[in-house]
Amino acid sequence: MRQELGYKEKNGQFTKFGQWYADRVQDTQYRNGPWCDMFIAWAADKADLSPYVGEFAWTPSHAAWFMKQGAWTQKPEPGALVFFDWKGGKSYKGIDHVGIVERVSGKKIHTIEANVDRIWLKRKTRETDKVVGYGIPRLVKASADKLGEIRSTEQPFVPMPRVENRQGSPLDFLGTPPALLTAMVLMTVVLSLRITGRRRGTHRRLALPWNAPSTEREAAPAPERVVIRAKASPPEKTSHPRPVPAPAARPERTRVTAAAGTRPPASTRRKPYEPG
Repeated sequence: MRQELGYKEKNGQFTKFGQWYADRVQDTQYRNGPWCDMFIAWAADKADLSPYVGEFAWTPSHAAWFMKQGAWTQKPEPGALVFFDWKGGKSYKGIDHVGIVERVSGKKIHTIEANVDRIWLKRKTRETDKVVGYGIPRLVKASADKLGEIRSTEQPFVPMPRVENRQGSPLDFLGTPPALLTAMVLMTVVLSLRITGRRRGTHRRLALPWNAPSTEREAAPAPERVVIRAKASPPEKTSHPRPVPAPAARPERTRVTAAAGTRPPASTRRKPYEPG
């Protein structure tokens, strides 16, 4: 940081600190912006202190960040960030400049500030009447370390790996006693239903015509078919029309032959051409 003392901004308020910050946040407007706070962010990054100093370009937001971290005070110390309001206000919302306290001498503070006297990075000696407050990076680091210690004691003992902690599967339930009992009950119910269905099926009749062909009747032997017909009950009425029996065949006439030696009596009628 001290090596940068005497740095002067370029034309158009361009600085290498603004260029670095613009690349950091991917916004080109910061290349030519007020650079007092961007210089502090650059210096903290070079010293690997960004988690405790912060990276800001807007001074009221930077002060509010220290307040949130519990690192805001009214007492100066070397290494603290000092926030000014040139109007003399005491609210962080009116802050318009920031520097770094290099040392404290009585009621005066010696600082390193960027963007002072419009274009310079230089040392300044300030009265404290324009100071709004101080952000203390040391307290931010202490708070972070304490928080890390608290988190490390949340689980003081490392639990031994257990088989039960592995991710379970829905199929694991199948091997439990309740699952086996349920399977046995279901099996009993299914078998009971099947047996009942078979018993009812032995007395069931098919709604077919009486003389309709049946594979069971055709496959049975002839004597059994006669017995079944003799004992069967009258056919059930169905929607099929009863076949009409074919007309009985007329009995064939039989010729009766005369007995031997017997002749029919000769006719006495004369033929018309025989004489009388």
